[in-house]
Amino acid sequence: MSKKISNDLLGITFDPMPVEWDSNAVQLYAVATGAKPPEELDFLYEGRGPKVLPTFGVVPGMSTMGGLIANVEFNLAMLLHGEQSITLHRPIPSNCKATAVGKISEVWDKGKAAVLGIEGEVSDKNGPIFTVHSTMFIRGAGGFGGERGPSTAGKNEPPAREPDHVVEDVTHVEQAALYRLTGDRNPIHIDPAFAQMGGYKEPFLHGLCSYGFVGRAAVKALCGGDPDRFISMEARFADQVYCGDSIITKFWVVSEGEAIVTAETQKGNIVLSQAKITFKPE
Repeated sequence: MSKKISNDLLGITFDPMPVEWDSNAVQLYAVATGAKPPEELDFLYEGRGPKVLPTFGVVPGMSTMGGLIANVEFNLAMLLHGEQSITLHRPIPSNCKATAVGKISEVWDKGKAAVLGIEGEVSDKNGPIFTVHSTMFIRGAGGFGGERGPSTAGKNEPPAREPDHVVEDVTHVEQAALYRLTGDRNPIHIDPAFAQMGGYKEPFLHGLCSYGFVGRAAVKALCGGDPDRFISMEARFADQVYCGDSIITKFWVVSEGEAIVTAETQKGNIVLSQAKITFKPE
């Protein structure tokens, strides 16, 4: 039975969920997050692996959202993805049968909205593969008397200098239609009427699709194209990306194996902020 949003949700652990994926799924994810031949053929062609983009982990990791929907009462049209992180414990295999276990890690009352934190660990027979963490911003669900939560102001601020790397990519008109085939079927990203019901002029790109574009850029700019050097990525979703927008990712390497990141569109609006990536140096 679904529960209303309240402090009582904190610590609820969802039932373990079986998850599996194969080389078709990881290649679809690569296409859905903008990978292109020939330079990214390793992620697109089973004859070269395929290698797995590190941020693919958010796809099976988001299966824990099923536990949220099953356990918590809220309006899906009012749901926005606030933040996302992923930490890899080892490279993601291209074919895998695993188990995802999720729990509610935070419950914050923002007044006009509620924020729920969801943490999930995905493991196979050899142990943990990756851990994901998401915050979900639910408009109209606040005011239940909970704590407001810590401020994130100033978190992962880029240095006052030019970035060390800039990677520009272009989304396509069908990008959201492609990305939803990876499993995120929220109609706000494809149905104009549903998007307008949520207060938006038109459907927009999944935040996790933008996240994937930035993760791809990090593999290219920071890891020399080698996904095994990627360790973790955290980011806040700051604004919408509409299909056809460019995503311009900027990297500031601030210490060995650590970079601060922002992403913006061609219009200059920041779409991913407070972001940090860790990686294995050469």
